[in-house]
Amino acid sequence: MAQPAEQNFSNHTRLDPLYHFVLLALLLLAVGLAVDMLVHQVGVASLWALVVSLALLLAVMKLRLYPLKAQDRIIRLEERLRMEAVLPESQKREIWALTEAQVIALRFASDSELPALVNAAVTKKLAPKEIKQSIKNWRPDYFRV
Repeated sequence: MAQPAEQNFSNHTRLDPLYHFVLLALLLLAVGLAVDMLVHQVGVASLWALVVSLALLLAVMKLRLYPLKAQDRIIRLEERLRMEAVLPESQKREIWALTEAQVIALRFASDSELPALVNAAVTKKLAPKEIKQSIKNWRPDYFRV
């Protein structure tokens, strides 16, 4: 099995070609064709084609969001457990001051960087992108769907 490329801020996002390029393109094409059909052949059938194509597009987009939300909850739990183990006692109360997005962004920080980044995230109210850009020793997450 091929070793994945070293992960960092510039390459940590993942695209699923079948989903992002094929399925979404086909659904957008279906919506476009339904709009064109409605414009050129006004009627119940063309209106229904638009409704169904929009419903399919929304369903596919929502179905993508559900597993991502479940993963975010798992990441949040894993990272809070890691912070409990890694952070000094005096800093553990900061765990609960972090937003969900900050906790998820901090998963890429090495254990040695974590205390300083948690402190900066809480005191400076860093956005997830700022947290990720501040990481020097990237801890990869190859399991994100």
